Amino acid sequence: MSGRRLPPLGSLRAFEAAARLHSFKRAAEELSVTPTAISHQIRALEAQIGVRLFERQTRRVAMTAEAALLYPVLRDGFDAFAEAIAAIAARRQRRALTLSATLSFTAKWLVPRVASFRAAYPDLDLRLHASDDPVDLHGGVADAAIRYGRGPYPGLVAEALIENRFAPVCSPRLGLRRAEDLRAQSLLHSEWRHPTEDTPTWQAWCARAGLAGLDVEAGLRFTDESHAIQAAIAGHGVALLSLALVADDLAAGTLVQPFGPVLEGYPHWFVRPDTPPSVEVLALRDWLRSEATVEAASAD
Repeated sequence: MSGRRLPPLGSLRAFEAAARLHSFKRAAEELSVTPTAISHQIRALEAQIGVRLFERQTRRVAMTAEAALLYPVLRDGFDAFAEAIAAIAARRQRRALTLSATLSFTAKWLVPRVASFRAAYPDLDLRLHASDDPVDLHGGVADAAIRYGRGPYPGLVAEALIENRFAPVCSPRLGLRRAEDLRAQSLLHSEWRHPTEDTPTWQAWCARAGLAGLDVEAGLRFTDESHAIQAAIAGHGVALLSLALVADDLAAGTLVQPFGPVLEGYPHWFVRPDTPPSVEVLALRDWLRSEATVEAASAD
């Protein structure tokens, strides 16, 4: 099959624009060239195909009969080019959304599960915004957030995602069996930014366990709960932690819950602005629900 013998693309674009706009000047503005350049392109095209394409008038140009035959073919062709390129570009534009959560929840619950999200939604990019400071969801920093607390959250739609329970956890290497064993161990504390009367603390736990005389203020303190978790895994002491955040560590055996009792905490909530949600936000919510359900089932 012989190759196509076509005029230069620049000449064809100049002709199509001039024919559509009935003006060399307007065609030049559209193509970001000078009117002289358009005129030269048209003359070159006329010379190559051997016919006159335009009648030059005072304020506009008019197509000849031959140009009237050529114009719709080029117009439709360029339209098809534009549509194909736009379709390709749209396929390359990945959708994205941002989920904000605390440092510890991001590190211990979200990050281990991002592969599941990618598998479920391969065309959707999930961006994790880790911060212990609540973000303004109406300000565009994030599309949704995970928050721990009592609720409600004015101006937001909140759905309970994970019920929290807190209990002592430690490395199995410590060999703890009963609450009295805590007297020989270092207590690990994670500091709460906004403690309330219901905040799970070693003092509250000892009261529930009936363990008197334990110095609940002694031990190592961490401003980030994930650091307290790592210290517990390393065998540096016993931490009072959310069982939801250490569920994977408990399942893997790097941490154990040697004894009770268990303190009830507030839920982790999925929160979003109280405006109609996007398809992407609903997809994120459904995925989080599914992961939370799987975890609850495994805990039981």
